[in-house]
Amino acid sequence: MPKIVDHERRRAEIVQTTWRVIARRGLDGATLREVAAEAGFANGAIKPYFPAKSDLLEATFRHVFIRTNTRSSAAVEGLDGFEALRAFCLEVLPLDPDRLDEARVVIAFWQQALRDPAQAEVNDAAMAQWRCSIRGWLEAARRSGHAAERLLVEPAAETLLSFLLGTQVAAVFDPHFNSPEQLVAQLDGQLYLLRSSTAQQPS
Repeated sequence: MPKIVDHERRRAEIVQTTWRVIARRGLDGATLREVAAEAGFANGAIKPYFPAKSDLLEATFRHVFIRTNTRSSAAVEGLDGFEALRAFCLEVLPLDPDRLDEARVVIAFWQQALRDPAQAEVNDAAMAQWRCSIRGWLEAARRSGHAAERLLVEPAAETLLSFLLGTQVAAVFDPHFNSPEQLVAQLDGQLYLLRSSTAQQPS
């Protein structure tokens, strides 16, 4: 009797393996052959699921983005304003080995997106989701009086988003200075500048 293959599970296993391979060896080291060997599959077994390396990289990026969103959704539940914003940012920051590996995958994906408009659209959609959430929390902080009176929500949201994306690079390439403690201190410094004078203490 032929062996029944759970195709969705197989796809998930391939993606899980890929982001670990990219984290250790970089994008160039994550060939379809190498990923197959790492996952314990026969050479060529990945192609039915991901015909090209770009397909595999896109799926891996989506997987990492979903991981981050799953963590942040749990962290911000029941929170709003600066409390929600800080909780979200703490889940995005590369503060542990797993999230540092995620940052390495994201950096590799950005390199691909520079050359591939379809991949760039995937990244743009992900960032649009984060941008909308950040703006919403800043709007809530302003309505509650916890944000600085002159706060401009859109520039402030873009500044925070740029900071979060920048920490992915900084933590990978300069980990000694951008330690988890340093990254949290940087985040709290960013948020401090956005708070009203009567709500200057980090959450």
